[in-house]
Amino acid sequence: MSRVGLLGLPTDRHSSFLRGAAAAPAVIRAALHSAHSHLTATNGAQMDAVLADLGDAPLCEDEGDFDRMVAAVAGAFRAGPAVVLGGDHAVTYPVLAGIAAAGLAPPQIVHIDAHSDLYDDFEGDPLSHASPFARIMERGLAAGLTQLGIRTPNAHLLAQAKRFGVRVFSPETYAAGMASLPTGPTYISIDLDGLDPAYAPGVSHHEPGGLTTREVLRVIWETPGPVIGGDIVELNPGRDVNGMTATLAAKLLKELAARISADSFS
Repeated sequence: MSRVGLLGLPTDRHSSFLRGAAAAPAVIRAALHSAHSHLTATNGAQMDAVLADLGDAPLCEDEGDFDRMVAAVAGAFRAGPAVVLGGDHAVTYPVLAGIAAAGLAPPQIVHIDAHSDLYDDFEGDPLSHASPFARIMERGLAAGLTQLGIRTPNAHLLAQAKRFGVRVFSPETYAAGMASLPTGPTYISIDLDGLDPAYAPGVSHHEPGGLTTREVLRVIWETPGPVIGGDIVELNPGRDVNGMTATLAAKLLKELAARISADSFS
């Protein structure tokens, strides 16, 4: 199995409504290594052999954090594939900028979320966690964008999806989304509110009617790939119930790292 870097980006400076996601990387790591958990993915990969924990980027919650995140991500991806722990979804824009800075070609993105995060400028903040994919697509940092679980469309977001050629699938059209997953090097971005709140209560924006854990696992393992990286974002530990969402995030981390490792090895 090939090693996969693990990088934390503990920031929620660009969150709307509630903050708290900055605490997530430490909580996900604690859930992964908890005595009630285990370190084996479904394909048998052992996380103590697969994951190379790079720690957290040294963020300050100020204007310089964007460049700090780009630099940290570039360093991680120069060494090999990586999984990033947010933080809120605003981190995905500097992550893709960091992948480009590492010299990698723009990947396809498979994005799991309740929200399409394509706002041109949300509440006066173009770097909002509601806007990362608008910035990514504007800069040509992705070869394409496929979104699954989306259930909060409005006229602006539909227009943005059309503008950027985004393929958008709701939970009701999940099967069509799975049939439309892209080929080629792919980055998987998992916003935990893409899952139904019954599975992921520890998020800032509850949106009923979401995906199941099993459906998200299918995306991880059935994306044609190769999968070259990914992120898990928007865990808000202060909203969690008995660590359910942290445990879910740790499970998704294991499976995503195992998939990336298997693809890198092959």
